Formats: sequence, structure tokens, C-alpha cells
Amino acid sequence: MSFVRWAAFVVPLVLLLGFLSGRSVPAGNENAWYVALAKPAFTPPGWVFPVAWTVLYILIGFALASILAARGARLRVLGAALFAGQFALNLAWTPLFFGAHKVGTALVVIVAILALSVATTYVFSRIRVSAAAMMVPYLAWLAFAGVLNWQIVQLNPNAETIVPAGGTSQMIG
Repeated sequence: MSFVRWAAFVVPLVLLLGFLSGRSVPAGNENAWYVALAKPAFTPPGWVFPVAWTVLYILIGFALASILAARGARLRVLGAALFAGQFALNLAWTPLFFGAHKVGTALVVIVAILALSVATTYVFSRIRVSAAAMMVPYLAWLAFAGVLNWQIVQLNPNAETIVPAGGTSQMIG
């Protein structure tokens, strides 16, 4: 029963924080700066991102709930701390990329998210294999997002100075 209680709290919290981060600045096709960027041919259509992130946040929320419910597990605190670290960086990525237009810094952040998420998944695997398995789609998406971010850096060396049509910057302080 402990897992159900943790999941009832953690999954909505992860979804809410992800939603708030995503809505903190105009993102995707709602962001004129992003629309003006050159993007690689493999960039998914805009609707894919909120769908993918919703599914991923649900999965990683259940993974974390599974770890938090593993009372007495030796690595439980470490796993939760690693999860918190990668998730804090995850939440910072959207305002950094879409708001501050710092595509290079966002790339460094996404590499750090991926590294911490790999460590998180490893620690989760030592506690509950099912929790680690729920992290795998997230790892795959992070790797894809990292390649996409890297390609945007390559295609837009002047990304920070691009001004979209209409002259609005949509930039945060």
C-alpha cells in the first residue's frame, strides 16, 4: 500500500512541476524565437513534445514512487537524491533554452541531466529493477533531445541574437 500512497503524491507532483516549467516561458511553436531557429530534419512535430513529456513524467514519477516505497533499501536516499538533482536540472532546461535562448548552456545542462539520470537509473536498478526499467524511455528521450539540442547549436551559432519576426524577444531576465 505504501507504493500507492507514494505514487498518488509523486506522480501528480512530477507532472505539475513539469507542466509549470513548460509553461514558465513560451515554448515550442508558441515561441517565435524557436520558430525562427534552423532545426534539423529529424525534429518531431510540435505536438509530440508535450505528449512525450507527459508520458515520461508519469513513468519517472512511478519509478521514484517505487523507490520511495522501498523502505529499508540501503540506496533509497541516494536514488531519491540523484533523481531530485536530475529533475531540478530538467525543470531548468526549458526556461534556459526557450526563455534565455542559451542553446549552448542548455546543451551542457541536458548532458548533465542525462549523466545524472544514468546514475539514477543504475541506483534504482540496485533497489528495484522495475523502477530502473521505467527510467529507460526517459533516458532514450534525453539522448534524442541532447542530439536535437546539439544540432540546433550547430545550425544556429548566433541563436542568442536571433530576433523573430515582429521584433519580440520573449526572453527572460
